[in-house]
Amino acid sequence: MPAPVHRPNTRPRVVNWLWLVLAGMMAWQAHVAGAQAKAPKPPEPPREFRGLWVASVSNIDWPSKPGLSTAEQQAELRALLDRAVHLRLNAIILQIRPACDALYESPYEPWSEYLTGQMGQAPKPYYDPLAFAVAEAHARGLELHAWVNPFRARHPSGNSPLSPQHVVKSRPEWVRPYGRQVWLDPGDSAAREHVLKVLLDIVKRYDVDGLHMDDYFYPYKEKDAAGKSLDFPDAQTYERYQRSGGKLSRDDWRRQNINQFIETLYLRVKATKPWVKVGISPFGIWRNRVPPAITGLDAYEQLYADSRLWLREGWVDYMVPQLYWSHDAAGQNFAVLLQWWRQQNTKHRHLWPGLNLYRVGKVWPVEEMLRQVQAARQTPQPGHVLWSAAPLLTNQSGVAEALIKSAYTNQALPPACPWLDSKIPPRPRLYEGGNPTLRTLSLTVDLPKGAAAPRWWVVQTYRNKQWDLVVVHGSKRVMEWGNANRPEVVSIRGMDGTGRLGAPALWEARPSSHRER
Repeated sequence: MPAPVHRPNTRPRVVNWLWLVLAGMMAWQAHVAGAQAKAPKPPEPPREFRGLWVASVSNIDWPSKPGLSTAEQQAELRALLDRAVHLRLNAIILQIRPACDALYESPYEPWSEYLTGQMGQAPKPYYDPLAFAVAEAHARGLELHAWVNPFRARHPSGNSPLSPQHVVKSRPEWVRPYGRQVWLDPGDSAAREHVLKVLLDIVKRYDVDGLHMDDYFYPYKEKDAAGKSLDFPDAQTYERYQRSGGKLSRDDWRRQNINQFIETLYLRVKATKPWVKVGISPFGIWRNRVPPAITGLDAYEQLYADSRLWLREGWVDYMVPQLYWSHDAAGQNFAVLLQWWRQQNTKHRHLWPGLNLYRVGKVWPVEEMLRQVQAARQTPQPGHVLWSAAPLLTNQSGVAEALIKSAYTNQALPPACPWLDSKIPPRPRLYEGGNPTLRTLSLTVDLPKGAAAPRWWVVQTYRNKQWDLVVVHGSKRVMEWGNANRPEVVSIRGMDGTGRLGAPALWEARPSSHRER
């Protein structure tokens, strides 16, 4: 032991000890204040839906061509998902049923020719592309929405011989050849019920985050050799409706067919999995001259799509009108259309415009795309969907680089859907591990007894005076960091499928002196 320090008298020694105690208390208070200053509360995560359409029809986006090997298909999809993560997107809308066919294992419809090059032929070696896409997207913190075309039975780009399982062969009474296409008749109740059965099967068997449809219900008008518009050939179905006592005009009857289909689909999805979001992306103009400054195709009249009704009735969780025009378009002004759509949203569902990346560098400069993203943010629950993946993969006219530098500077969570029933995830418990010598950190996430895992973990980390955000699938229970990115503070909270957040659990790095004790 060191030799005691001798003091000239006792009284000064008592005073010295008092000063030491006071100094220690002051130092401890300063340390606590400093620690508190270094560990601020995590901010509320920003919210914005950043979706990306990935089209399979005609091999627009994925797979890049039919007949690729399983390994090649999977590598392409992984690269696409990695690109989405790099750009800080948070949702993929993957087309899995372009024309009564399937890019997944369906008990009702044949394998798609856009996948293997041969309708009805499964991938070899076998895998289920939708199950693979869901797993890979979730592993990257991305939502995966299954995009389906309900009534199209054959696309003009299809050239494979039809499978015997395809509806054109198996149920020809439902099918209507129309110009260059083949269509299921939406007026046939049995055909509608078949489509509902197919779509509900997807929702039941796959862990998708959403079910998505675009603007194809009744087809866009086809023309004959003389350039005259053809009427959709549903005369016999309409006559059957009239014989049963139906009083609607043919146009109103067609709209009613679609309205009933959409309402029924929404209700059945919610009865099956309430958290699965239903989204529709209609043509961006509801009616010609509505609002008065807008001119263009009348989707209500020509496609029999009363998309305003679907939004007003709340038969969707999100609607993505395809606003594929610029702020300078005289008859289709982007801002005018966006404002009109927002005014129709009386049920306060999510209203996110669809934006056309293909026009960047060809019709308008990249600045127009950035301007549209900013316009879409002028709402409490912002979002938008990009058409489509290919321009981002090629960085067409620098659009991908511009988006990540100017628009997507941080990560965001998809907005919540408060109208959907859900239980707030419980606060998790965190157990620290790792190697103190190597300064690695691992946190094991545990839940109260009997509590189900949330759909997602929202992980916020504080390091170098900055908060970062990562979304992790709820199946993951151990979060790890190396010495190079070891955080000072970690906040982990659950998020359910509707976007509701639970209370956070916090971990804070202990001072080294305390750790040594």
